[in-house]
Amino acid sequence: MTTPDPADESVLVVDFGAQYAQLIARRVREAHVYSEIVPHTITAAEIEEKAPTGIIFSGGPKSVHVDGAPMIDPDVYDLGIPVLGICYGAQLIAHQCDGTVGRNERGEYGRTELAVNTESGVMLDGTPETQTVWMSHFDAITDMPDSFQVTASTPDAPVAAFENVDRGLYGVQYHPEVVHTEHGQHVIERFLADGCKAEQSWTMASVIDTQVELIQQQVGDEGRVICALSGGVDSAVAAALVHKAVGDRLTCVYVDTGLMRKGESDQIVETFERHQKIELIHVSAADRFFEHLTGVTDPETKRKTIGEQFIRVFEAAKAEVVGAQFLVQGTLYPDVIESGTSDAAKIKSHHNVGGLPDDIEFELVEPLRALFKDEVRAVGTELGLPDEIVWRQPFPGPGLGVRIIGEVTPDKVAILQEADWIVREEIRKAGLEREIWQAFAVLPGVNSVGVMGDERTYADAIIIRAVTSEDAMTADWARLPFELLDTMSSRIINEVGGVNRVAYDITSKPPGTIEWE
Repeated sequence: MTTPDPADESVLVVDFGAQYAQLIARRVREAHVYSEIVPHTITAAEIEEKAPTGIIFSGGPKSVHVDGAPMIDPDVYDLGIPVLGICYGAQLIAHQCDGTVGRNERGEYGRTELAVNTESGVMLDGTPETQTVWMSHFDAITDMPDSFQVTASTPDAPVAAFENVDRGLYGVQYHPEVVHTEHGQHVIERFLADGCKAEQSWTMASVIDTQVELIQQQVGDEGRVICALSGGVDSAVAAALVHKAVGDRLTCVYVDTGLMRKGESDQIVETFERHQKIELIHVSAADRFFEHLTGVTDPETKRKTIGEQFIRVFEAAKAEVVGAQFLVQGTLYPDVIESGTSDAAKIKSHHNVGGLPDDIEFELVEPLRALFKDEVRAVGTELGLPDEIVWRQPFPGPGLGVRIIGEVTPDKVAILQEADWIVREEIRKAGLEREIWQAFAVLPGVNSVGVMGDERTYADAIIIRAVTSEDAMTADWARLPFELLDTMSSRIINEVGGVNRVAYDITSKPPGTIEWE
Protein backbone atom coordinates (compact mmCIF):
# COMPACT_ATOMS: atom_id res chain seq x y z
CA MET A 1 0.00 0.00 0.00
CA THR A 2 1.24 3.48 -0.84
CA THR A 3 0.26 6.50 1.23
CA PRO A 4 1.16 9.67 -0.70
CA ASP A 5 1.13 13.01 1.06
CA PRO A 6 -2.50 14.19 1.22
CA ALA A 7 -1.55 17.69 0.08
CA ASP A 8 0.55 19.35 -2.60
CA GLU A 9 2.07 21.68 -0.01
CA SER A 10 3.38 20.33 3.27
CA VAL A 11 5.59 21.19 6.21
CA LEU A 12 7.87 18.62 7.80
CA VAL A 13 8.14 18.76 11.60
CA VAL A 14 11.53 17.27 12.49
CA ASP A 15 11.27 15.59 15.90
CA PHE A 16 14.28 16.02 18.19
CA GLY A 17 12.57 14.24 21.08
CA ALA A 18 10.18 17.06 21.89
CA GLN A 19 7.24 16.83 24.22
CA TYR A 20 5.33 19.05 21.80
CA ALA A 21 6.22 17.72 18.33
CA GLN A 22 2.65 16.55 17.70
CA LEU A 23 1.32 19.89 18.93
CA ILE A 24 3.52 21.76 16.44
CA ALA A 25 2.14 19.60 13.65
CA ARG A 26 -1.40 20.35 14.77
CA ARG A 27 -0.79 24.10 14.88
CA VAL A 28 0.48 24.01 11.30
CA ARG A 29 -2.63 22.13 10.23
CA GLU A 30 -4.80 24.65 12.04
CA ALA A 31 -3.23 27.22 9.72
CA HIS A 32 -4.49 25.10 6.78
CA VAL A 33 -1.14 23.65 5.75
CA TYR A 34 -0.56 19.89 5.89
CA SER A 35 2.18 18.77 8.29
CA GLU A 36 3.99 15.51 8.87
CA ILE A 37 6.33 14.47 11.70
CA VAL A 38 9.67 12.97 10.63
CA PRO A 39 12.71 11.77 12.65
CA HIS A 40 15.84 13.90 12.97
CA THR A 41 17.77 11.15 11.19
CA ILE A 42 16.13 12.12 7.92
CA THR A 43 18.69 13.15 5.30
CA ALA A 44 18.72 16.24 3.10
CA ALA A 45 18.18 13.99 0.08
CA GLU A 46 15.12 12.40 1.69
CA ILE A 47 13.71 15.83 2.53
CA GLU A 48 14.34 17.03 -1.00
CA GLU A 49 12.45 14.01 -2.33
CA LYS A 50 9.44 14.91 -0.16
CA ALA A 51 9.63 18.49 -1.50
CA PRO A 52 8.10 20.23 1.52
CA THR A 53 7.13 23.89 1.50
CA GLY A 54 8.87 24.38 4.84
CA ILE A 55 10.60 22.61 7.71
CA ILE A 56 10.16 23.09 11.45
CA PHE A 57 12.74 21.81 13.95
CA SER A 58 11.05 20.83 17.22
CA GLY A 59 12.39 21.32 20.70
CA GLY A 60 14.11 18.54 22.60
CA PRO A 61 15.55 17.62 26.00
CA LYS A 62 19.25 17.57 25.01
CA SER A 63 21.96 20.22 24.91
CA VAL A 64 23.69 20.77 21.57
CA HIS A 65 26.99 20.39 23.46
CA VAL A 66 26.52 16.86 24.87
CA ASP A 67 27.82 13.73 23.19
CA GLY A 68 25.12 12.10 21.12
CA ALA A 69 23.00 15.25 20.87
CA PRO A 70 20.55 14.85 17.97
CA MET A 71 21.69 16.76 14.91
CA ILE A 72 20.30 17.35 11.42
CA ASP A 73 22.07 16.73 8.13
CA PRO A 74 23.81 20.12 7.58
CA ASP A 75 23.02 19.92 3.87
CA VAL A 76 19.40 20.69 4.83
CA TYR A 77 20.37 24.37 5.11
CA ASP A 78 21.42 24.42 1.45
CA LEU A 79 18.14 23.05 0.07
CA GLY A 80 16.55 26.48 -0.18
CA ILE A 81 13.60 25.31 1.94
CA PRO A 82 12.65 27.71 4.77
CA VAL A 83 13.39 26.39 8.27
CA LEU A 84 11.89 27.45 11.61
CA GLY A 85 13.69 26.25 14.74
CA ILE A 86 11.82 26.06 18.05
CA CYS A 87 13.71 25.93 21.37
CA TYR A 88 16.35 23.19 20.83
CA GLY A 89 15.65 23.55 17.11
CA ALA A 90 16.59 27.25 17.27
CA GLN A 91 19.77 26.45 19.22
CA LEU A 92 20.65 23.81 16.64
CA ILE A 93 20.34 26.29 13.77
CA ALA A 94 22.59 28.73 15.64
CA HIS A 95 25.09 25.98 16.50
CA GLN A 96 25.31 24.61 12.95
CA CYS A 97 25.44 28.07 11.35
CA ASP A 98 28.48 29.21 13.42
CA GLY A 99 26.55 31.07 16.10
CA THR A 100 27.21 30.55 19.83
CA VAL A 101 25.06 28.54 22.20
CA GLY A 102 26.16 29.29 25.76
CA ARG A 103 25.92 26.97 28.73
CA ASN A 104 23.91 28.93 31.27
CA GLU A 105 24.16 28.59 35.03
CA ARG A 106 20.39 28.62 35.26
CA GLY A 107 17.51 27.82 32.99
CA GLU A 108 14.39 29.71 32.01
CA TYR A 109 11.12 27.84 32.45
CA GLY A 110 7.45 28.74 32.24
CA ARG A 111 5.93 32.15 31.51
CA THR A 112 8.55 34.73 30.56
CA GLU A 113 8.36 38.32 29.29
CA LEU A 114 9.66 38.68 25.74
CA ALA A 115 11.02 42.03 24.54
CA VAL A 116 10.57 42.52 20.77
CA ASN A 117 13.12 44.66 18.96
CA THR A 118 12.04 47.75 17.04
CA GLU A 119 12.89 45.96 13.82
CA SER A 120 10.82 42.89 14.56
CA GLY A 121 11.45 41.07 11.30
CA VAL A 122 8.99 38.75 9.59
CA MET A 123 7.60 36.52 12.32
CA LEU A 124 7.06 39.04 15.11
CA ASP A 125 5.88 41.90 12.94
CA GLY A 126 2.54 43.21 14.19
CA THR A 127 2.94 41.87 17.75
CA PRO A 128 3.41 43.98 20.92
CA GLU A 129 6.85 45.16 22.05
CA THR A 130 6.42 43.08 25.22
CA GLN A 131 4.51 39.82 25.40
CA THR A 132 4.32 36.66 27.46
CA VAL A 133 5.89 33.50 26.07
CA TRP A 134 6.47 29.97 27.37
CA MET A 135 10.12 29.06 27.91
CA SER A 136 11.69 25.69 28.64
CA HIS A 137 15.48 25.76 28.21
CA PHE A 138 18.78 25.70 30.05
CA ASP A 139 21.34 26.65 27.40
CA ALA A 140 20.79 29.89 25.49
CA ILE A 141 21.91 31.38 22.18
CA THR A 142 24.31 34.20 23.00
CA ASP A 143 25.48 35.26 19.51
CA MET A 144 24.37 34.85 15.93
CA PRO A 145 26.51 35.49 12.84
CA ASP A 146 26.28 38.98 11.31
CA SER A 147 23.99 37.76 8.55
CA PHE A 148 21.27 36.99 11.12
CA GLN A 149 18.90 39.56 12.64
CA VAL A 150 18.10 39.19 16.36
CA THR A 151 14.45 40.17 16.76
CA ALA A 152 13.66 39.52 20.44
CA SER A 153 15.22 38.75 23.81
CA THR A 154 14.33 37.80 27.39
CA PRO A 155 16.24 38.34 30.65
CA ASP A 156 18.05 35.00 30.28
CA ALA A 157 18.00 34.60 26.50
CA PRO A 158 19.73 37.46 24.64
CA VAL A 159 18.72 35.80 21.36
CA ALA A 160 15.12 34.73 21.91
CA ALA A 161 14.19 35.12 18.24
CA PHE A 162 16.24 35.52 15.07
CA GLU A 163 15.89 35.55 11.30
CA ASN A 164 17.94 35.30 8.15
CA VAL A 165 15.38 36.05 5.48
CA ASP A 166 17.84 35.60 2.59
CA ARG A 167 18.62 32.04 3.68
CA GLY A 168 15.09 31.36 4.90
CA LEU A 169 16.24 30.52 8.44
CA TYR A 170 14.15 31.53 11.45
CA GLY A 171 14.27 30.63 15.13
CA VAL A 172 12.51 31.23 18.44
CA GLN A 173 13.87 30.10 21.79
CA TYR A 174 10.36 29.85 23.23
CA HIS A 175 7.41 27.58 22.37
CA PRO A 176 4.91 29.30 20.05
CA GLU A 177 2.86 26.11 19.77
CA VAL A 178 1.57 26.15 23.38
CA VAL A 179 -1.48 28.16 24.42
CA HIS A 180 0.53 29.92 27.19
CA THR A 181 2.49 31.84 24.54
CA GLU A 182 0.76 35.02 23.45
CA HIS A 183 0.77 35.45 19.67
CA GLY A 184 2.33 31.99 19.25
CA GLN A 185 0.00 30.97 16.44
CA HIS A 186 0.76 34.32 14.78
CA VAL A 187 4.45 33.35 14.65
CA ILE A 188 3.68 29.98 13.06
CA GLU A 189 1.30 31.51 10.54
CA ARG A 190 3.77 34.26 9.58
CA PHE A 191 6.43 31.61 9.00
CA LEU A 192 4.03 29.70 6.77
CA ALA A 193 2.67 32.69 4.87
CA ASP A 194 5.72 34.98 4.62
CA GLY A 195 8.62 32.59 5.14
CA CYS A 196 7.29 29.63 3.14
CA LYS A 197 4.82 31.42 0.85
CA ALA A 198 2.42 28.56 1.57
CA GLU A 199 -1.09 28.86 0.14
CA GLN A 200 -2.69 27.65 3.40
CA SER A 201 -5.42 25.84 1.46
CA TRP A 202 -5.46 22.48 3.25
CA THR A 203 -9.04 21.97 4.42
CA MET A 204 -11.24 18.99 5.19
CA ALA A 205 -12.95 19.48 1.83
CA SER A 206 -9.57 19.25 0.10
CA VAL A 207 -8.74 16.15 2.16
CA ILE A 208 -11.92 14.48 0.93
CA ASP A 209 -11.24 15.30 -2.72
CA THR A 210 -7.63 14.12 -2.47
CA GLN A 211 -8.45 10.88 -0.65
CA VAL A 212 -11.29 9.98 -3.00
CA GLU A 213 -8.87 10.35 -5.91
CA LEU A 214 -6.19 8.27 -4.16
CA ILE A 215 -8.69 5.53 -3.28
CA GLN A 216 -9.85 5.36 -6.89
CA GLN A 217 -6.25 5.11 -8.08
CA GLN A 218 -5.47 2.34 -5.60
CA VAL A 219 -8.61 0.25 -6.06
CA GLY A 220 -9.04 0.76 -9.79
CA ASP A 221 -12.23 0.56 -11.81
CA GLU A 222 -13.25 -2.96 -10.80
CA GLY A 223 -11.67 -3.67 -7.40
CA ARG A 224 -13.97 -4.76 -4.58
CA VAL A 225 -13.43 -3.54 -1.05
CA ILE A 226 -14.26 -4.74 2.47
CA CYS A 227 -14.40 -2.21 5.30
CA ALA A 228 -13.62 -3.26 8.86
CA LEU A 229 -16.49 -1.49 10.61
CA SER A 230 -16.28 -1.01 14.38
CA GLY A 231 -19.15 1.45 14.72
CA GLY A 232 -16.82 4.21 15.85
CA VAL A 233 -16.25 7.49 14.07
CA ASP A 234 -12.96 6.39 12.47
CA SER A 235 -14.25 3.37 10.60
CA ALA A 236 -17.57 5.10 9.80
CA VAL A 237 -15.80 8.06 8.19
CA ALA A 238 -13.38 5.75 6.38
CA ALA A 239 -16.35 3.79 5.04
CA ALA A 240 -18.09 6.98 3.89
CA LEU A 241 -14.94 8.16 2.09
CA VAL A 242 -14.42 4.84 0.32
CA HIS A 243 -18.11 4.62 -0.57
CA LYS A 244 -17.85 8.07 -2.15
CA ALA A 245 -14.92 6.77 -4.20
CA VAL A 246 -16.10 3.29 -5.28
CA GLY A 247 -19.85 3.18 -4.60
CA ASP A 248 -21.48 -0.25 -4.27
CA ARG A 249 -18.15 -2.04 -4.71
CA LEU A 250 -17.75 -1.53 -0.95
CA THR A 251 -19.09 -4.01 1.59
CA CYS A 252 -18.78 -3.33 5.32
CA VAL A 253 -18.19 -6.10 7.83
CA TYR A 254 -19.05 -5.57 11.48
CA VAL A 255 -17.51 -8.14 13.81
CA ASP A 256 -19.13 -8.65 17.21
CA THR A 257 -16.10 -9.80 19.17
CA GLY A 258 -17.94 -10.21 22.45
CA LEU A 259 -15.77 -7.35 23.72
CA MET A 260 -18.16 -4.54 22.84
CA ARG A 261 -20.00 -2.28 25.27
CA LYS A 262 -23.49 -3.09 26.53
CA GLY A 263 -26.08 -2.96 23.75
CA GLU A 264 -23.50 -1.63 21.33
CA SER A 265 -23.71 -4.21 18.56
CA ASP A 266 -27.44 -3.70 17.98
CA GLN A 267 -27.00 0.08 18.11
CA ILE A 268 -24.10 0.04 15.62
CA VAL A 269 -25.96 -2.07 13.07
CA GLU A 270 -29.17 -0.02 13.39
CA THR A 271 -27.40 3.35 13.14
CA PHE A 272 -25.22 2.28 10.23
CA GLU A 273 -28.08 0.84 8.18
CA ARG A 274 -30.24 3.91 8.88
CA HIS A 275 -27.65 6.52 7.86
CA GLN A 276 -25.02 5.08 5.54
CA LYS A 277 -26.97 2.83 3.16
CA ILE A 278 -23.96 0.57 2.53
CA GLU A 279 -24.11 -3.22 2.34
CA LEU A 280 -23.34 -4.62 5.79
CA ILE A 281 -22.37 -8.12 6.91
CA HIS A 282 -22.78 -8.78 10.65
CA VAL A 283 -20.48 -11.51 12.01
CA SER A 284 -20.94 -12.91 15.55
CA ALA A 285 -17.51 -14.13 16.59
CA ALA A 286 -17.44 -13.86 20.40
CA ASP A 287 -16.64 -17.55 20.95
CA ARG A 288 -13.70 -17.34 18.55
CA PHE A 289 -12.17 -14.32 20.30
CA PHE A 290 -12.64 -15.69 23.83
CA GLU A 291 -11.07 -19.00 22.78
CA HIS A 292 -7.93 -17.32 21.44
CA LEU A 293 -7.69 -15.01 24.47
CA THR A 294 -7.74 -17.88 26.96
CA GLY A 295 -4.67 -17.63 29.18
CA VAL A 296 -3.44 -14.41 27.51
CA THR A 297 -2.43 -11.76 30.05
CA ASP A 298 0.36 -9.73 28.41
CA PRO A 299 -1.09 -6.48 26.95
CA GLU A 300 0.93 -6.60 23.73
CA THR A 301 0.08 -10.25 23.13
CA LYS A 302 -3.56 -9.47 23.81
CA ARG A 303 -3.64 -6.66 21.24
CA LYS A 304 -1.85 -8.74 18.62
CA THR A 305 -4.18 -11.69 19.25
CA ILE A 306 -7.27 -9.53 18.81
CA GLY A 307 -5.77 -7.87 15.72
CA GLU A 308 -4.99 -11.21 14.10
CA GLN A 309 -8.45 -12.62 14.76
CA PHE A 310 -10.04 -9.52 13.24
CA ILE A 311 -8.09 -10.17 10.05
CA ARG A 312 -8.97 -13.88 10.02
CA VAL A 313 -12.67 -13.05 10.30
CA PHE A 314 -12.41 -10.56 7.45
CA GLU A 315 -10.56 -13.11 5.35
CA ALA A 316 -13.41 -15.57 5.96
CA ALA A 317 -15.86 -12.86 4.90
CA LYS A 318 -14.21 -12.77 1.47
CA ALA A 319 -16.34 -15.80 0.57
CA GLU A 320 -19.38 -13.53 0.68
CA VAL A 321 -17.68 -10.70 -1.23
CA VAL A 322 -16.33 -12.33 -4.36
CA GLY A 323 -13.11 -10.76 -5.60
CA ALA A 324 -12.50 -8.53 -2.58
CA GLN A 325 -8.81 -7.67 -2.48
CA PHE A 326 -8.83 -4.51 -0.39
CA LEU A 327 -9.48 -3.96 3.31
CA VAL A 328 -10.42 -0.51 4.63
CA GLN A 329 -9.30 0.43 8.14
CA GLY A 330 -9.91 3.59 10.15
CA THR A 331 -6.23 3.94 11.11
CA LEU A 332 -5.36 7.43 12.40
CA TYR A 333 -2.08 9.33 12.70
CA PRO A 334 -1.86 8.81 16.50
CA ASP A 335 -2.24 5.04 15.92
CA VAL A 336 0.78 5.11 13.64
CA ILE A 337 2.87 7.26 16.00
CA GLU A 338 2.07 5.22 19.13
CA SER A 339 2.64 1.87 17.42
CA GLY A 340 6.23 2.92 16.78
CA THR A 341 8.51 3.28 13.80
CA SER A 342 12.16 2.51 13.20
CA ASP A 343 13.02 5.84 14.82
CA ALA A 344 10.24 6.24 17.40
CA ALA A 345 9.54 4.28 20.54
CA LYS A 346 6.53 1.97 20.56
CA ILE A 347 4.02 2.97 23.23
CA LYS A 348 1.53 0.23 22.39
CA SER A 349 0.64 -1.74 19.28
CA HIS A 350 -2.69 -0.68 17.86
CA HIS A 351 -4.60 -3.70 16.59
CA ASN A 352 -4.83 -2.10 13.14
CA VAL A 353 -1.13 -1.16 12.90
CA GLY A 354 1.43 -3.07 14.97
CA GLY A 355 -1.08 -5.84 15.70
CA LEU A 356 -1.57 -6.99 12.11
CA PRO A 357 -0.32 -10.46 11.11
CA ASP A 358 2.48 -10.69 8.55
CA ASP A 359 0.52 -12.98 6.21
CA ILE A 360 -2.48 -10.71 5.68
CA GLU A 361 -4.28 -11.50 2.41
CA PHE A 362 -5.55 -7.97 1.77
CA GLU A 363 -4.09 -4.76 0.44
CA LEU A 364 -4.91 -2.10 3.03
CA VAL A 365 -6.80 1.10 2.28
CA GLU A 366 -6.30 3.65 5.06
CA PRO A 367 -7.67 7.05 3.97
CA LEU A 368 -7.46 8.58 7.48
CA ARG A 369 -3.90 7.51 8.25
CA ALA A 370 -2.60 11.11 8.15
CA LEU A 371 -5.34 12.64 10.32
CA PHE A 372 -5.91 13.36 14.00
CA LYS A 373 -9.24 12.48 15.62
CA ASP A 374 -10.73 15.98 15.55
CA GLU A 375 -9.85 16.23 11.86
CA VAL A 376 -11.63 12.92 11.23
CA ARG A 377 -14.73 14.33 12.92
CA ALA A 378 -14.53 17.40 10.69
CA VAL A 379 -14.29 15.14 7.62
CA GLY A 380 -17.30 13.16 8.84
CA THR A 381 -19.35 16.34 9.21
CA GLU A 382 -18.22 17.49 5.77
CA LEU A 383 -19.42 14.15 4.37
CA GLY A 384 -22.83 14.65 5.97
CA LEU A 385 -22.64 12.01 8.70
CA PRO A 386 -24.95 12.64 11.69
CA ASP A 387 -23.72 13.78 15.10
CA GLU A 388 -24.57 10.42 16.69
CA ILE A 389 -21.79 8.90 14.55
CA VAL A 390 -19.38 11.84 14.33
CA TRP A 391 -19.42 12.60 18.06
CA ARG A 392 -19.45 9.05 19.36
CA GLN A 393 -16.78 8.72 22.04
CA PRO A 394 -13.62 6.91 20.88
CA PHE A 395 -13.62 3.19 21.60
CA PRO A 396 -10.48 1.08 21.14
CA GLY A 397 -10.45 -1.51 18.38
CA PRO A 398 -9.65 -4.34 20.84
CA GLY A 399 -12.72 -3.23 22.80
CA LEU A 400 -13.10 -4.09 26.45
CA GLY A 401 -10.22 -6.53 26.06
CA VAL A 402 -7.78 -3.70 26.87
CA ARG A 403 -9.89 -2.44 29.78
CA ILE A 404 -9.68 -5.77 31.56
CA ILE A 405 -6.28 -6.27 33.14
CA GLY A 406 -5.16 -9.86 32.86
CA GLU A 407 -7.03 -12.69 31.18
CA VAL A 408 -10.25 -11.76 29.37
CA THR A 409 -13.26 -13.99 30.12
CA PRO A 410 -17.01 -13.70 29.40
CA ASP A 411 -17.75 -13.21 33.12
CA LYS A 412 -15.29 -10.31 33.41
CA VAL A 413 -16.66 -8.71 30.27
CA ALA A 414 -20.20 -8.93 31.69
CA ILE A 415 -19.14 -7.12 34.89
CA LEU A 416 -17.30 -4.41 32.97
CA GLN A 417 -20.16 -3.90 30.52
CA GLU A 418 -22.56 -3.08 33.35
CA ALA A 419 -20.14 -0.74 35.14
CA ASP A 420 -19.18 1.00 31.90
CA TRP A 421 -22.86 1.50 31.00
CA ILE A 422 -23.44 3.33 34.28
CA VAL A 423 -20.41 5.62 33.78
CA ARG A 424 -21.45 6.62 30.27
CA GLU A 425 -25.12 7.01 31.20
CA GLU A 426 -24.28 9.37 34.06
CA ILE A 427 -21.93 11.40 31.83
CA ARG A 428 -24.79 11.75 29.35
CA LYS A 429 -27.28 12.75 32.05
CA ALA A 430 -24.85 15.40 33.29
CA GLY A 431 -24.63 16.88 29.78
CA LEU A 432 -20.86 16.35 29.60
CA GLU A 433 -20.59 14.15 26.49
CA ARG A 434 -19.13 16.91 24.29
CA GLU A 435 -16.73 18.11 27.02
CA ILE A 436 -15.32 14.66 27.82
CA TRP A 437 -13.07 12.96 25.26
CA GLN A 438 -13.60 9.52 26.78
CA ALA A 439 -15.29 8.23 29.92
CA PHE A 440 -15.31 4.55 30.76
CA ALA A 441 -14.78 1.86 33.38
CA VAL A 442 -11.76 -0.40 33.85
CA LEU A 443 -11.63 -3.80 35.55
CA PRO A 444 -8.10 -3.88 37.01
CA GLY A 445 -8.24 -7.44 38.30
CA VAL A 446 -7.77 -6.34 41.91
CA ASN A 447 -9.95 -7.60 44.75
CA SER A 448 -10.40 -5.69 47.98
CA VAL A 449 -12.07 -6.23 51.34
CA GLY A 450 -15.40 -4.53 51.88
CA VAL A 451 -18.49 -4.60 54.09
CA MET A 452 -21.88 -5.06 52.44
CA GLY A 453 -25.01 -5.96 54.37
CA ASP A 454 -22.97 -6.24 57.57
CA GLU A 455 -20.93 -9.00 55.99
CA ARG A 456 -17.32 -9.11 54.84
CA THR A 457 -16.82 -9.12 51.08
CA TYR A 458 -13.77 -9.71 48.95
CA ALA A 459 -14.70 -8.52 45.48
CA ASP A 460 -13.62 -6.67 42.35
CA ALA A 461 -12.69 -3.02 42.16
CA ILE A 462 -13.75 -0.77 39.28
CA ILE A 463 -11.67 2.18 38.07
CA ILE A 464 -13.46 5.11 36.45
CA ARG A 465 -11.42 6.87 33.76
CA ALA A 466 -12.50 10.18 32.19
CA VAL A 467 -10.21 12.46 30.17
CA THR A 468 -10.27 15.64 28.12
CA SER A 469 -8.22 15.88 24.93
CA GLU A 470 -8.08 17.32 21.42
CA ASP A 471 -6.42 14.50 19.52
CA ALA A 472 -5.56 11.67 21.98
CA MET A 473 -1.82 12.38 21.71
CA THR A 474 -2.03 14.16 25.07
CA ALA A 475 -4.87 14.12 27.60
CA ASP A 476 -5.75 15.45 31.02
CA TRP A 477 -7.96 13.75 33.59
CA ALA A 478 -11.42 15.30 33.65
CA ARG A 479 -12.38 17.29 36.76
CA LEU A 480 -15.76 15.61 37.16
CA PRO A 481 -18.04 17.01 39.90
CA PHE A 482 -17.79 15.10 43.16
CA GLU A 483 -21.56 14.62 43.15
CA LEU A 484 -21.33 12.90 39.74
CA LEU A 485 -18.54 10.59 40.92
CA ASP A 486 -20.58 9.80 44.03
CA THR A 487 -23.58 8.82 41.89
CA MET A 488 -21.45 6.63 39.63
CA SER A 489 -19.81 4.89 42.59
CA SER A 490 -23.10 4.24 44.38
CA ARG A 491 -24.80 2.88 41.28
CA ILE A 492 -21.89 0.61 40.32
CA ILE A 493 -21.63 -0.92 43.78
CA ASN A 494 -25.40 -1.33 44.14
CA GLU A 495 -26.16 -2.51 40.60
CA VAL A 496 -23.11 -4.50 39.47
CA GLY A 497 -22.67 -7.83 41.18
CA GLY A 498 -19.21 -8.75 42.40
CA VAL A 499 -17.97 -5.15 42.82
CA ASN A 500 -17.37 -3.54 46.21
CA ARG A 501 -15.02 -0.63 45.49
CA VAL A 502 -14.77 2.22 42.95
CA ALA A 503 -11.77 4.50 42.35
CA TYR A 504 -11.15 7.44 40.00
CA ASP A 505 -8.03 7.62 37.82
CA ILE A 506 -6.39 11.08 37.95
CA THR A 507 -3.42 10.32 35.69
CA SER A 508 -2.78 12.53 32.66
CA LYS A 509 -1.20 11.47 29.35
CA PRO A 510 1.73 11.54 29.60
CA PRO A 511 2.85 9.84 31.83
CA GLY A 512 -0.07 7.42 31.49
CA THR A 513 -2.00 6.45 28.38
CA ILE A 514 -5.75 6.95 28.03
CA GLU A 515 -6.43 3.23 28.00
CA TRP A 516 -4.98 1.00 30.68
CA GLU A 517 -3.44 -1.45 28.22
